[in-house]
Amino acid sequence: MAHSLLLLPGDGIGPEVTAVSRRVAGRLISQGLDLEISEALFGGVAIDAEGAPLSDETLALALASDAVLMGAVGGPQWVDQPYNNRPEAGLLKLRAGMNVYANLRPARCFAALADASSLKRIFVEDLDILFVRELTGGVYFGEPRGVETLADGQRRGVNTHVYTTSEIHRVARVAFDLARTRKGEVVSAEKSNVMEAGLLWREEVQALRDAEYPDIRLTHMLADNMAMQLVKNPKQFDVIVTDNLFGDMLSDEAAMLTGSLGMLPSAAIGDPGKPGLYEPIHGSAPDIAGRGVANPTASILSLAMALRYSLGAPALADRVEAAVAAALDAGARTPDLGGSLGTAAMGDAILAQLG
Repeated sequence: MAHSLLLLPGDGIGPEVTAVSRRVAGRLISQGLDLEISEALFGGVAIDAEGAPLSDETLALALASDAVLMGAVGGPQWVDQPYNNRPEAGLLKLRAGMNVYANLRPARCFAALADASSLKRIFVEDLDILFVRELTGGVYFGEPRGVETLADGQRRGVNTHVYTTSEIHRVARVAFDLARTRKGEVVSAEKSNVMEAGLLWREEVQALRDAEYPDIRLTHMLADNMAMQLVKNPKQFDVIVTDNLFGDMLSDEAAMLTGSLGMLPSAAIGDPGKPGLYEPIHGSAPDIAGRGVANPTASILSLAMALRYSLGAPALADRVEAAVAAALDAGARTPDLGGSLGTAAMGDAILAQLG
């Protein structure tokens, strides 16, 4: 039975990098991959065409697919949209609608890029961290939220950080299961010293480990200490599980250890058998959109993650990742990595290695 992939190219450089990933998928299809590809509007371009960043029809297409590969959303032309109708609001709606509660964000430093990192090679060469970030709860979704005017004329902004046992267990279970395929180690990050929700997080992650994963070595670390440790000794980490807010910040910090934000993919998955959402972690980069210089590698590696986790083709995922590494070893570079290859040419270099 054919698997299905929905492309949501979005805004800015999103369409450019997604087009290269479509070429890679096309090459795999020509080599025997049974995959059907469709495409829909999403983000700012959907606001312009349909009045909202995510239409009900597009969400239905996502839910009917095996995997969704997104490009990027946002840009200056949509900053005056109401808060709940901005491109970024469409992304939150998509994540919630798909119930993809576990965000997998690898921070892998390819050998050819170790000297491009902000840290010395000794600290980042062969770095391979996997963040498992809770994605549909916490302060980004908690209620009450909003901005109000008080009786004395002051304005007050409110966001609520809230988690339940089941929300914590389901994302921690993903982290523990993935750790079993790696080194069998998980570090859980929170702020249990000052936040009750953080204390609950720590206690429930530990309880799940004790009940179901006694083979996993679990340690706990305060999120601010982890921020320091990531730049002090990043290779001490393998799998990191944390909440929505801290995962957002810490994984971006780790991204810069690898040499380029343009190199890093991500996956958002939910219950087994449900569609996954895949996207590069970089933004829409409107300043370089349309110039043909955007690095497509993170999008291609996001496709590889889709092959691994949603499309039933882990061996092809390995091939795509190996092709990226080989292209980099052969000297393929985009301008953000100190090279001269444009978006399409970088795709050509990776396709040449893919065969």
